[in-house]
Amino acid sequence: MKAVAGMQHRGIPIDLTLLNKLDQHWDQIKVDLIASVDKAFGVYVDGSFKEALFETYLAQAKLVWPRLESGRLALDKDTFSEMSKRHPVVQPLHELRKTLGELKLNKLAVGPDGRNRTMLSPFAAKTGRNQPSTTKFVFGPAKWVRGLIKPSEGMALAYCDWSSQEIAIAAALSGDEIMWEAYASGDPYIAFAIQAGLAPKGATKVTHKEIRNKCKSVVLGTNYGMTAHGVAQAASIHKLEADALLQKHRETYQHFWRWADNNMDAGLLGLKLETCFGWSIQARGGSVKANTFLNWPMQAHGAEMMRIACIIAIERGLKLCAPIHDALLIEAPLDDIDGEVARLKSCMAEASEAVLGDGKICRVDAEIVCYPDRYMDENGHAMWSRIMHILNEVQS
Repeated sequence: MKAVAGMQHRGIPIDLTLLNKLDQHWDQIKVDLIASVDKAFGVYVDGSFKEALFETYLAQAKLVWPRLESGRLALDKDTFSEMSKRHPVVQPLHELRKTLGELKLNKLAVGPDGRNRTMLSPFAAKTGRNQPSTTKFVFGPAKWVRGLIKPSEGMALAYCDWSSQEIAIAAALSGDEIMWEAYASGDPYIAFAIQAGLAPKGATKVTHKEIRNKCKSVVLGTNYGMTAHGVAQAASIHKLEADALLQKHRETYQHFWRWADNNMDAGLLGLKLETCFGWSIQARGGSVKANTFLNWPMQAHGAEMMRIACIIAIERGLKLCAPIHDALLIEAPLDDIDGEVARLKSCMAEASEAVLGDGKICRVDAEIVCYPDRYMDENGHAMWSRIMHILNEVQS
C-alpha cells in the first residue's frame, strides 16, 4: 500500500494544454472523426453505427465475425477488441467506437499541475491485479489517448514491461522445461514451431513468418482456453489445421498441460487455488467457466510479480508513476533515465525470480520517451494522427 500511495501521489505527466484544446473542440472533432474513419467502412448514418451496414461491409471484406445465439453480430467491446487484433483492417473502426462510446475527456483525472492521478484499486480483480477506472486513468480509454502522456521539461519517462510474461509464468510454475527453453530462446513462437517439427532448426521470424504467426495464435490462445475455432479465426486458417496445431501444443508441452488440466479440475471441483504468496480463488456455487481456472494462475502470479516489483522499486527510491498490467511507468531527469531504467529492470528481474523460482527470470523490455517527445501506443498512432489533423483544421 505504501508503493500504491507513492504512485498515486506522483501520477502520470499529461500535456494539459493539448487536453484542454481537445476538450474545447471535442463535439466538432467527433463529427469530423466519424466522417474521416467511416470513409473506409460506410457503417455510420447521421453519427450512429448501423449493424446492417456493418454486416454488408463484413461480407464485402470477406471477414468472419462472431455472432450471438440469436444470429446477430456480436458487437460488444470485447469482441471488437479481439477481432481488431485478428483483423487489423478493423482497428480504426474499433478505436472510433471506443472513442465515441467510452471516452469523456473531461473525466480523465488530471489536476491543475498536469498530472493524471486516480485510485489504482489494488486487489480489485479476482486475479489480484489493480483495476483503476477506465475513464479516469489515462491508460483506460482508447489507445490514442495515451499520446497525451508527455514528460515535463528536463524529464523523461520509461515504459518497462515483462516480455511474454504469461508464457514465462506458465513454463516455470508447471515445471515444463521444454516450454521454458522456448521462452528463453527470445522468440517462444518460432521456438514452438521448431520444437513441434513445424519448422526446421535455425528458422526465424523472417524465414518462416507464416508458420510463426500461426504458432503465435496457438501459444497465446492456449492460456485462455481458445478453441480450434478461435485459433482458426485468429490465424486465418482452416479449423482442421487449428485442431492439428493445438494437438501439437499438447504433445510438445505435456508437463504444462498436465498442470493446467489439474488446475481446471481442482477449480471446478470447488477446491482453492493459490499463488505462491497466498492470493486465492475458489468457486462457491453458481456457474463458473473452466477457462477461468486455466488462465488465473498466470494472471494472478503476474499480479504478485507486479506487487513485489513496485515494493522493491519504491523502497529503492525509484520514481514510479503507475502500474499498467505487466508494465511499470517510471519518471526521471533526462541525464538519469538510462541508469534509473537499469535499476528498475533489476527490481523487476528480482521480483520475477521471487515468483518463478529456481533462478528463472522474466526478461524486461524498456521504451524511453524524452522531453519534448510524447508517449505513443503503436496501435493508437493512426487515430492520434487523424485527431490531431482534425484539431488543427477546427482551430484554423
